[in-house]
Amino acid sequence: MNLAGKKILLGVSGGIAAYKSCELLRLLQKKGAEVRVCMTEAATQFVAPLTFASLSKCPVYLKNGAVEARPFQHIDFPRWADLYLVVPATANVIGKFVYGIADDPVSLCFMSCTGPRFIAPAMNVAMFNSPAVKRNLETLRSFENTFVMDSPAGELACGEVGKGRLLDPAEIVEYLEGANVMPDSMSSRIYSGTASPISSASNSSSQPVVLNNVKDCSQPVTLSETKGPVKSCPTQSPAAQFLQETALQDLPASGERVPRVLITAGRTEEAIDPVRYISNRSSGKTAVAIAATFLANGFDVSVVAGPMEAEFPGAVHVTKIKSACDMHKAVLEQMKNADVLVHCAAVADYRPKVAATEKIKDSRSQLILELEPNPNILRDSVAQKRANQVIVGFALETDHFKEHAAEKLKKSGADALLLNAPVALNSGFGFDEVRYTLIRANSRNAQESGDSRNAAEVEIPEMKMGSKIDLAQEIVDFSLDQLKNA
Repeated sequence: MNLAGKKILLGVSGGIAAYKSCELLRLLQKKGAEVRVCMTEAATQFVAPLTFASLSKCPVYLKNGAVEARPFQHIDFPRWADLYLVVPATANVIGKFVYGIADDPVSLCFMSCTGPRFIAPAMNVAMFNSPAVKRNLETLRSFENTFVMDSPAGELACGEVGKGRLLDPAEIVEYLEGANVMPDSMSSRIYSGTASPISSASNSSSQPVVLNNVKDCSQPVTLSETKGPVKSCPTQSPAAQFLQETALQDLPASGERVPRVLITAGRTEEAIDPVRYISNRSSGKTAVAIAATFLANGFDVSVVAGPMEAEFPGAVHVTKIKSACDMHKAVLEQMKNADVLVHCAAVADYRPKVAATEKIKDSRSQLILELEPNPNILRDSVAQKRANQVIVGFALETDHFKEHAAEKLKKSGADALLLNAPVALNSGFGFDEVRYTLIRANSRNAQESGDSRNAAEVEIPEMKMGSKIDLAQEIVDFSLDQLKNA
């Protein structure tokens, strides 16, 4: 099946494997598919709906969300889609599919979907081998236009090895491309199943369906052969492709090697007294979009986050801090393990020289607050960077923004600077659209050779309007390109 131009509804249920759906969504988009997302309430505990909304650029269908205020959403979403893909499908949601229970967006869409439905189970091996789940999977395979993917043996989230592992996102894409269930000239609304070599009868067997040109991911894995994470087929995310093409031998080893990114997020709060502080405005939405996009591109993502309203996907490692000094310490400690650093936080430039230990009383008299500068986290991290690390800074400017951003890039020595002009065109704080441009330093070679004149030369592209995920993808693409050329 050619995925280009296909409209795919992605249902996400509440399992630890839900974070892999982010990467799957991006892979489907790269194949030319348009993707919308519905989630169970449990799924939102693992991945924030904002992540999928940013990646898909569409509202997410939630049980108690704004989208559900439109009363026919459970019908409109499946009617819009050419096919329905549930990843991951937990034991709970599989049971709902079998017994006709429709009490959440994922099961509601399953009931009203008349096109091909693809189910990717994921659960613990003990649950997978339970008689109830086996019976439900067998029944589900007998449903018309419903195709259940295999759950090959592998290392599970709990550390056990056995059946129940979710197929890797690239494997799921391969499965769909090898499934001849919907000719490109046909829509799911007129699909009858008769033109497909995979009929309901042929899919009712307990054996996994053999599809055209799909790698066999169903062979059991012998425990004696496994010495780490088991993957029966390689992923093909941009990060995986990068690792296949480059060595990075001098970077710290971490078992299964994937590129790592460290992101600063949110704002810092500098205490005046126990109840008052100095801070900057920041919703954290941009940092969440950046983290989700790096995650979807195959990176291991860590965040040092100050106070913020937005939430990160469950697969992101978050270190929470309050002050700029706390963030400075955490970043310098964690950057040694990162390939990419993205300084997205709204860090206060100054802090009170002395913070009162008790609340300052309201005397209505003039109060003089003596401030001192906070450490420059971007500059200090650049001073400690390795030759093959990539560092991207942020600049938020309200006037003469190009000149100020170029000067900040020159002084910091970062590889690039994301210039954000939030006041222009009502974009910025709390908005989903931003006005931005990514300013690249002239060259790595100039900086490494000590030629400060060449290193200081920067080209400033024109500002553009885009979503926060567009901004994030530009940073990811730049980072991968820099790592390949390091």
